[in-house]
Amino acid sequence: MATFVNRAYVETATTGTGTITLGSVKAGYQSFADAGVSNGDVVRYVIEDGNEWEIGQGTYSSTGPTLTRTVSESSNADAALNLSGSAVVFVTAAAADIMNPTNPVVTAGTITEDVHTLSGTSVSLEPDNGSIQSHTLTGSTTYTDGFSAGQAVTLMIDDGTTYAITWPTMTWVNNGGSAPTLATTGYTVIAIWKVGTTLYGALVGDGS
Repeated sequence: MATFVNRAYVETATTGTGTITLGSVKAGYQSFADAGVSNGDVVRYVIEDGNEWEIGQGTYSSTGPTLTRTVSESSNADAALNLSGSAVVFVTAAAADIMNPTNPVVTAGTITEDVHTLSGTSVSLEPDNGSIQSHTLTGSTTYTDGFSAGQAVTLMIDDGTTYAITWPTMTWVNNGGSAPTLATTGYTVIAIWKVGTTLYGALVGDGS
């Protein structure tokens, strides 16, 4: 996912269609680094060169500094502009970023969430991998907390052998305040979310 910052707007003397060197800061704005872009960050950029324009994603390097160019659309039939040496480049958001801020696929008003399959017996629950996650157990399993505040996951666990489960520190809001016993047929469905520094869990279906 692209990194977004405020008021990063610079000139570039680069010519051609390749990686650009970021130059002087436009008056009233700030450099990419001063705006908070770090080495290796991917940003959504716009280049304007006279009446020509280019939108894409680029990887920032603090050496130079430079910005690579992966074009998504442009006034040059969606190909990279052949820069004149007097263009400007700035960080912004494209329409796709505003419609899909965390990169879900939106079709006819329906959000399609990312689905992720877990494996192994020592598993970090990482919401960034997908908001729906499934895990077929192969042995006694330890889950660890990979959540940031405000993130949530629906976890579907298939346990046919009554394997032992070790959960991260969690406040269970139902099921008598205790971790559920997993069903031995089908999925046990558990909702997990984090508010502040507290991780919460709730038994949604099956299990006990």
